[in-house]
Amino acid sequence: MQGLHLTADCYDCRCPPALLLDPVRLRQFVVEQTLRSGLTIVGEKFHPFQSADGSPAGVTCALLLAESHLAIHTWPERQAVTLDVYVCNFTEDNSAKASALLDTLISSFAPARWQTHRLQRGSGASDQTLALEQLTPHTAYGTQLAPPLAQMQSPFQHIEIADSAEFGKVMRLDGVFMTSERDEFFYHECLVHPAALSHPGPRRALIIGGGDGGSSEELLKHPSIEQITLCELDPMVIQLARLHLQQIHQGALDDPRVRHVAQDGFAYVQEAANAATDQQQLYDLILLDLTDPQGANGSALAADCYTSEFLQACRALLNPGGALVMHLGSPFHHPQRFALLRQRLNSVFSQVHPYTVHVPLYGALWGMAIASDSLDPLRLDSHAIACRLGDRAVGELQYYNENVHSALFALPNFVQNLGA
Repeated sequence: MQGLHLTADCYDCRCPPALLLDPVRLRQFVVEQTLRSGLTIVGEKFHPFQSADGSPAGVTCALLLAESHLAIHTWPERQAVTLDVYVCNFTEDNSAKASALLDTLISSFAPARWQTHRLQRGSGASDQTLALEQLTPHTAYGTQLAPPLAQMQSPFQHIEIADSAEFGKVMRLDGVFMTSERDEFFYHECLVHPAALSHPGPRRALIIGGGDGGSSEELLKHPSIEQITLCELDPMVIQLARLHLQQIHQGALDDPRVRHVAQDGFAYVQEAANAATDQQQLYDLILLDLTDPQGANGSALAADCYTSEFLQACRALLNPGGALVMHLGSPFHHPQRFALLRQRLNSVFSQVHPYTVHVPLYGALWGMAIASDSLDPLRLDSHAIACRLGDRAVGELQYYNENVHSALFALPNFVQNLGA
């Protein structure tokens, strides 16, 4: 028999106290989420405990599933919860359902800190585990990962780096795939070069996020770059990238042209926009190399950096002819997000040019956009782009070239219509 065992220990939970104390409330929530995940309940037991003075002291619950079982125990006096989800994968792979259920439970208990463990059990089990990411509540993408090379719970998120057979080293933040050694060029080259090559000579750039160093490494291929400000909220991301992701950043994180700022991107941009008095404080390129606005586990660290207010502040920090680049999510899996962000960009900038690239690690076609008041990436034909690539001696490109440049902006009809 083959199965998957998922566990989570949650601390300093900020959920309503009733969810930790009241078996009726807990049952209603747990049953609803279990059924919503697609698992089948065949039995249940919810047992409340009492303190010596008769006050509520936590709840233990167990759901018997056709696929196996779910167990939860709450410690309200410690604001803590333990979660166990076990599913059998003998006749059907229920791993995605179990992962989605655990992520939802963790998100709803809202812990300040938590740790998770994933164990593949039964015949055929090995040290490899199938790591899944929910693209939507109904669709997941994943790859097998070896035991983590490094993982930590920073003050902001859970960071994990692990080896995989196809992608090499992979970084995940809060269980979401961020980048990998072997496919990072799909994302980073397309995030950076369409705008950087369209600009006649970018000197100063701002990257919000990008702690893996991949976007900095691509920008530094342009000889005109004098300074990159890398504004990464979580210094632990940079620390682990320095140690384990050298093939991605190629030493860019320690290049003297890269200035590190450990600050929330929204706050940094607002402060910089208010303080900017001359062009020496403005940027030719701003790259939003961010996590998604809403993670599968409810994390919303980057949500403020997708607002119209933030985009307005970014526009105020751009030199004439400058451009902002950001990702919009998957036009197929996240059409509402893609359309909304495109509309927000259109409300702030005179020109918005969406484009797409398939990112293997994300398991989907991914949307990006270049926004500016004057820079038009389609103004240059393939010959002009080839000349600029040659003049700047931009080398070691695995995806982007002069023919790919215009092809990126050739959108299928269903993408053209999103947010238009």
